Formats: sequence, C-alpha cells, structure tokens
Amino acid sequence: MFSCNKSFSWKSTLNTHLLVPSNEEKHFKCSVCNKSFSWKSTLNTHLLVHSNEKHFKCSVCIKSFFRKSNLNAHLLVHSNEKHFKCSICN
Repeated sequence: MFSCNKSFSWKSTLNTHLLVPSNEEKHFKCSVCNKSFSWKSTLNTHLLVHSNEKHFKCSVCIKSFFRKSNLNAHLLVHSNEKHFKCSICN
C-alpha cells in the first residue's frame, strides 16, 4: 500500500488529496512559478497567490494573504494542529 505520511490542517484539503491519485499527471502549469496542478480550477485559484493585493495579515508573523480563508488556515501553523490524517496513506 502506498504511504505518503501527509497530514492536513483542514478536512477539505485532505479530501482534495484523496481525490487525486498519486500517479495522476498534472497538466495545468502556472506560468508564473511553474507549479503544476491536476485541475484547471485549482490552477486558477493558485494564480491568485501571485497577486500583490494581500489584505489579510497574520498577527503572529509577517505573512499576508489574498483571502481570509488562507489566513485562517495559516494560523493553524502557529499551533501545530493537524487533525486530519490520511487514512489511506497512513
């Protein structure tokens, strides 16, 4: 059985991880940083990270984000909480 040892702060991120087979090719490439994605919608969301407009700032460190949901996800990094472990890869 394949084991990736990944864990995630958000259940939605785990669910996305489970949807993409580990051997699936990533055909959608970011023209800015060359990162590749399995889905065009994920690439489109990713492209927002290259925007200079980041209004949501972390109160703990210097990072800032273009979406409030990304800031909320980031805040978990400071607590080291990862509640959602992959049951397939584990």
